[in-house]
Amino acid sequence: MRKLISGYQDVVKAGVRLKNQRSSLFRAKGQDKKEKSLNDPIEKFVLEGLDEDIASYEKRKKHYEEEMGKISKKYLVIRNLDTVPGIGLVGAIKIAAIVVDPKRFQKKGQWLSYCGLIQHEKMSGGRSYGKKDSRYCRTLKSVFKSAALSVIGGNTTNNFKDYYEELLAKEGSAEHNARHAVSRRIAILTLGVFKSGKPFSLKRKSESIQK
Repeated sequence: MRKLISGYQDVVKAGVRLKNQRSSLFRAKGQDKKEKSLNDPIEKFVLEGLDEDIASYEKRKKHYEEEMGKISKKYLVIRNLDTVPGIGLVGAIKIAAIVVDPKRFQKKGQWLSYCGLIQHEKMSGGRSYGKKDSRYCRTLKSVFKSAALSVIGGNTTNNFKDYYEELLAKEGSAEHNARHAVSRRIAILTLGVFKSGKPFSLKRKSESIQK
């Protein structure tokens, strides 16, 4: 699974680069990136090559996602993680591949630190020297940050979006802090689902957060 995820991430990075190059051609002309063609012969030639590469990228990306779908059928843990709001199939496979055994995290603080979702206060001689990030897994941090954006975005009402709006309603609460809090909540629930061996449910949600 780690090799599959590594290959998938390389494909996605290459695809993003290609799309950015395509957009830059149109931005240089003051045109919308959604347009299909350019008038300059050289720019048109470059654009045609990029469009071919992007089409190839989309096809390759789809093949990876199909393979991930096959893997999810083999492993219950992936299907369970996929039930956590915002995680999705790709996120579930990333978590399963990186963590392997969730029991290595006895406390949620250890888990949040590994995911890069909390900072540690540097103390010396009883004096605080501020907070700093721990050595964390960037992939997991990205998974939970993306999950938070997914659940609070759109028009669909859910418990996570309600929680986000409650935090925003509090005086002095910034949007990025509220999003970060949602990321931490999703991460804690994900660890609970991983350890339980059962799919996500609202009942287990409250139990996981209280522990």
